[in-house]
Amino acid sequence: MSEQHRASEAIYHPIPQAPVASNVIPTASPDLDLDEEVVLAEVPAVLSHNLADTRIRWIHFLLGCAVLLPWNALITATPYFQSRVAGTSLKSVFSSYLSTTFTAANFLFLAHATVTAKKASNTRRVLYSLTALAALCFLLTFSTYTHPAPGGFFAFVLLNAIGQAAAGSYLQTAVVAVASLFGPAAMQALMSGQAAVAVVISGVQVLSALASVGSSKPEMIVASSEPEEQSAFVFFGLSTVFLLVCVGVYTWLVSLPAYKAVTSQRSARRPSTAEGASLLHEENGIDTVHELRKPEQKNYAVRLAKTNGTFNLAVAYVFIVTLAVFPPITISVTSTNSSVHPLVFSAIHFLMFNVGDFTGRTLCSLPSLHVWSARRLLTLSLLRTLFIPLFLMCNIQWSSSQSSSGPVIGSDALFMLLMVAFGLTNGYVSSMCMMAAPSLAHNPRLQGRAEDVDVAATVASFCLVGGLAVGSILSFAVRAAVCDCNPFTE
Repeated sequence: MSEQHRASEAIYHPIPQAPVASNVIPTASPDLDLDEEVVLAEVPAVLSHNLADTRIRWIHFLLGCAVLLPWNALITATPYFQSRVAGTSLKSVFSSYLSTTFTAANFLFLAHATVTAKKASNTRRVLYSLTALAALCFLLTFSTYTHPAPGGFFAFVLLNAIGQAAAGSYLQTAVVAVASLFGPAAMQALMSGQAAVAVVISGVQVLSALASVGSSKPEMIVASSEPEEQSAFVFFGLSTVFLLVCVGVYTWLVSLPAYKAVTSQRSARRPSTAEGASLLHEENGIDTVHELRKPEQKNYAVRLAKTNGTFNLAVAYVFIVTLAVFPPITISVTSTNSSVHPLVFSAIHFLMFNVGDFTGRTLCSLPSLHVWSARRLLTLSLLRTLFIPLFLMCNIQWSSSQSSSGPVIGSDALFMLLMVAFGLTNGYVSSMCMMAAPSLAHNPRLQGRAEDVDVAATVASFCLVGGLAVGSILSFAVRAAVCDCNPFTE
């Protein structure tokens, strides 16, 4: 990642070795609304912000990679999964079922992970989740050597996806909560890591697809699934190794003085009389929570969900639009050039989206491009709806026969440019929402309450996954509206 930003209107200090209060009062951001500026000006002295050093940022970058690695590995392997159910009605709907199953399970488990976040040990959640994800990825790697019946393979992949969604949910809440304590710099690194892993996986898929296809002709994909198997083996195997590496990386993180300092600050900052307060103790990197006011804590997340409602809606809608068409609809777009192998074209389309997504998240490290206003971020999120009709104008091949006068957008290059723009706006808007929602310096809705920071970040993350789930379900509706068919069977 590039050097993390420092907002010009907020003063950051290195993490002290003991809890120290800062008398800095953040000034209003130039793009905040007038009423937000007034609230921000009334906020009392805000506790010191934690500036993550280079090691902390890189660790969160890697953890960000681990958070979205399972999802990206699954959707990038769509051609492999489809090749295993070729010749059945499952092929055309596999992607929609996979994305819906994963995101729905992710949403349900994340709801539990969010509600129990204050009671749980972040360290245990991270280590157990990473280990479980590594085991599940290994099973997918092993699947490339087996050839079960299409129905059995379909069930296996969906069950594996549910398992990865469950483990990923607890991993996500834990790493987002930890990153929020280090400030926007660590959060931006975490978000960029989520996009970077997608670029790496899709890049590996493109290279392995090119190597696997070799000199074969496009029509050979119907007769053999060997290229997809070889491609899937490579990135599922690499995913397994990477997740095991992340276990060691997080173990190193909890041993660093900076981590112990920020968690000790967190303990000191949480007053016993605050709403939903709890006392956090860190002992050898394993945190335990003693609840002090359980009745209030029950509504803690709900209160913050309402407080940051605009940010939460904006980040959710970003992914509602994205998952409504990507990948269930976009993977149905085929090249207008018959010499381009379908496997390669599909792999490149994933790469273009992920490059755009990573670029958008990286742009958030530039202070001059920051948008902290909740209303402006919501507007940008809503404008992404325009991408849906644009993709439907491309060269989509539906399984059902229907009259067509040809695609309005018949250029492969233009389709790929649309994918880059789609990814760029996805990464930029979602990252800014995740950075702004838990920021004491830029979110006046928090009113300087340091004890709300990690929960605000966790709730925003939950809304993000909620958007993924809703978008996946809507992909069936989008398909039905366009192909005039049963989206669950065709």
